[in-house]
Amino acid sequence: MPDFNYAHRDNSVPERETHTEKFNKPRVSDELQALRQSAYAREIPISGDETLCFLLTQIAATKALNVLEIGTATGVTSAAVLETFKEARITTIERDRAFYGEASQNFQALGLGERVTQIFGDAGEVLPTLSGGYDFIFLDSAKVQYVKYLPELKRLLNSGGTLFADDVLLYGYVTGEVPAPPKRKMLVEHIKEYINAVINDNELITSIVNIGNGVALSVKLP
Repeated sequence: MPDFNYAHRDNSVPERETHTEKFNKPRVSDELQALRQSAYAREIPISGDETLCFLLTQIAATKALNVLEIGTATGVTSAAVLETFKEARITTIERDRAFYGEASQNFQALGLGERVTQIFGDAGEVLPTLSGGYDFIFLDSAKVQYVKYLPELKRLLNSGGTLFADDVLLYGYVTGEVPAPPKRKMLVEHIKEYINAVINDNELITSIVNIGNGVALSVKLP
């Protein structure tokens, strides 16, 4: 069974609804949308519509062609990027064997396999082996590891590149607008560490955006 401990979905807490949800619907193929719906039905951690729309918009704005994703899940977010940007290539890291296999099948079924480099393994071990040169990095894996990954992510990111870290507000727990359950308090502290690290890093300029469950959008300064 997939390891959901690193996932961004907490099935005991519904995702926060916003007034803009009805407008933020990603334009993806019917085949890909069916895979996304299947993932939702199985409570698999994938980007929601608002977050995916924002992600795609940021990639378009930055003209990113070489993308790194940490946390493949079933591959549907990467597939949306590749469907939208025909010249883009993605390297994606996944530590769960079942997710890795399902993502591989999905990429092939959608005709996207040639533009994806899948890596099976723990990101903490994989990141130091990569050579870098990424225009855009999508971070959506173990939240407790975000701050530990940061030095390697900065190394791998091109000057002017964007680091997009998902779920940094975590259902309102991080801002305090929703009280954090006792079992989530340590996770909240780890996320706060990451936020403090990126907003105080002289090599980055960062904005925390209240979209989905929160995005930290950091750009590496020249």
